[in-house]
Amino acid sequence: MSQINSTMMQYFHWYIDPDLILWNDLKNKAQELAHAGFTALWLPPAYKGIGGGYDVGYGVYDMYDLGEFDQKGTIRTKYGDRQQYLDAIQALQKQGLQVYADTVLNHRMGGDKSEVAKATPFSDHNRLHPQGEQREINAYTHYTFPGRQGKYSDFQWHWWHFDAVDYDDYSQEQNTIYLFDGKKFDDYVALEKGNFAYLMGCDVDFQSQEVREEITRWGEWYLDTTGVDGFRIDAVKHISAWFFPQWLDQLKQYVGKDLFAVGEYWEDDITSLHWYLDTVENKMSLFDVPLHFNFHRASKAGGDYDMRSILDGTLMQERPTQAVTFVENHDSQPLQALESPVEPWFKPLAYALILLRAEGYPCVFYADYYGAEYEDKGRDGNDYNIVIPSHRGLIDKFLYARQNLAYGPQYDYFDDQNVIGWTRLGDAEHPKGLAVVMSNGSGGSKWMEVGKPNTKFYDLTEHIQEPVYTNEEGWAEFPCQGGSVSVWIQD
Repeated sequence: MSQINSTMMQYFHWYIDPDLILWNDLKNKAQELAHAGFTALWLPPAYKGIGGGYDVGYGVYDMYDLGEFDQKGTIRTKYGDRQQYLDAIQALQKQGLQVYADTVLNHRMGGDKSEVAKATPFSDHNRLHPQGEQREINAYTHYTFPGRQGKYSDFQWHWWHFDAVDYDDYSQEQNTIYLFDGKKFDDYVALEKGNFAYLMGCDVDFQSQEVREEITRWGEWYLDTTGVDGFRIDAVKHISAWFFPQWLDQLKQYVGKDLFAVGEYWEDDITSLHWYLDTVENKMSLFDVPLHFNFHRASKAGGDYDMRSILDGTLMQERPTQAVTFVENHDSQPLQALESPVEPWFKPLAYALILLRAEGYPCVFYADYYGAEYEDKGRDGNDYNIVIPSHRGLIDKFLYARQNLAYGPQYDYFDDQNVIGWTRLGDAEHPKGLAVVMSNGSGGSKWMEVGKPNTKFYDLTEHIQEPVYTNEEGWAEFPCQGGSVSVWIQD
């Protein structure tokens, strides 16, 4: 079987219209997505959240409710109901696409009953030193799931299944984290704020064997129910890193097949990502957050950014087999929690960098492919209308080149501040050559080797109409326009 370059798509963004019924939309587009060159889809969290039919999925309430039970004011989730979800997965897999489930294990939100327990207050900004004596608090930590009534699992969550919460109904203090009696914050987590185990809601205690067993039971149930091919794991920097090798090994053994896993460790620091991958024994990939920030900075700086350094300090460069590369996602898009958007002019350059190079497993963002428009409040409290333009025309061309041409030896020409390029020479299965050249300043060109003597090349992007001919040694001068990318393919 010949090697095919894999590409995933994140098939949602934060502001997807609930009226779309995303699961039905996905089922209808399965064939189209496979034909475009995608090989896997990362789908949003499919279980009931605190926000019911409007919850994006990260305010997790009941992980066994895939849009089946009347809970949080709705039966369906934002994306549809249980059967629509399962039908969508089946349709995708029928087209040869893998499906990755978004898995939010860090916290629970929207408890059904309050419980009184002893807890020690900490400042949100300092999880090392208490800011007061232990006292009784009243928090919504009892999850009974009345709508489900024990179907699939009779496990109920109580305060002792959590490390901490950020709300006490007695005092109603702000910016305070309450560490429960007999608990400590999880170890092997990010060290921001002294210990970054606590993120939001009721923080799941991974040092509890009872909790670990329940999360493993849920994973086995989820694989049985949905048949997904892997997981995108949310907020891994807040969860004890040692948990995941155990969990993933148990699930792989249970289903008798390999499962892909990629973690979201949101940190613009390659050292932290190396530490994490080593600690999880290379059992998962990570999103290449430093690469995203390089794209973000480059898009803001324009011609002042040194394109020779665009891959520096990234997983793509230093740990390519475990890098899931991306340009934008639901958290980084404008008006979201980790807002760090890549400017529209630079996105074609960024997508060429992740889709047409040998390193990394690229992920295309839904809003960059289909476009998006939405309104929300910014951090300043003002309302903004956001338009994310569709880059589908170019991304489809890049996907074609990725599937058919981006193989074999790769020669880099990262020797100019503004104009960089690389070539792919092809392999036995895909013998045609490819040359990519881009500029963040004025137009330019690159003298590059493609290994195809006396051969005509044309610009797949159609930015440049005139063809290029290689010399008898397989070299040519490949041009591009300013602030643009051209992908030269063999005629």
